[in-house]
Amino acid sequence: MKDTDAISKRAMGTVDPVFAPSALKISEQLLGHLDFDALTKSLSGLEGKVGDNPKTAAIILAGGQGERFGREGGKQLVEIAGKPVLTWSAEAFDAVADIGLIVVVCPEDRQAEYLSHAIDPFPFVTPVVLAPAGSIRQESALSGLEFVPEDFEFVVLHDGARPLISPDLIEHTINTLKGNFDSDGAVVAHPSIDTLKVVENDVIVGTPDRTVFWNAQTPQVFRAGIYRRAHAAALSDGFVGTDDSSLIERLGGKVLVVEGKRDNIKLTVPEDYLMLAAAVHSILREDAK
Repeated sequence: MKDTDAISKRAMGTVDPVFAPSALKISEQLLGHLDFDALTKSLSGLEGKVGDNPKTAAIILAGGQGERFGREGGKQLVEIAGKPVLTWSAEAFDAVADIGLIVVVCPEDRQAEYLSHAIDPFPFVTPVVLAPAGSIRQESALSGLEFVPEDFEFVVLHDGARPLISPDLIEHTINTLKGNFDSDGAVVAHPSIDTLKVVENDVIVGTPDRTVFWNAQTPQVFRAGIYRRAHAAALSDGFVGTDDSSLIERLGGKVLVVEGKRDNIKLTVPEDYLMLAAAVHSILREDAK
């Protein structure tokens, strides 16, 4: 058995990564066995670009404290192949020509740290500005939106802790919305593959058809005008949504779905780091063919 397989099986079989953050240490050992030179070439060989008249601004949400991740400093600055997770996410947007501005939303007291570790050392072409995070995700999104000038027609939201997002998928999602004039947004999602149960008081009361259920991811792109109105309405009504799309849905807006990939992983707990390692390993195998 290869060393990486042994490490992976030990981590999965003996460690509860939610309650035992030492799983992160094991996953770093696993990542250490990967060919990071090849990884950097295959995943981060991105060229920043800005078109002549970009219409879209990107808001990257990096405001979480990462309590569930079990590591001091949170998950946004954890490195993969020598670069923070946040940098991987931001670089994907930097490589999309229609993105004319990147707004990184992060804790106000850590802005200098985020700049010095995740932004300044890397050759971004797209302008990058920082906005202060709020106490909840919705407040952070609104804070980022306030840094977006009125002349941008579209705004795209992305979780900074989803480092494997690709420029192609970002561009495809934006173009899907642009090509549907009667739509207000487009959300990357993946069809549910698990059987779902409806539970009341610890008793199963139904098994819905899972073919109508999708797992929402990011990026999520919206027409800037309706997105601003949706935030204003939510603030006025005291509504808190579980994602950005829900703010528009409640107003009767039409939001399209764009099928994404299951490896568009969001780092939340240490076990996600292991899944990220597996996704990276898969990409390396595909590149080697």
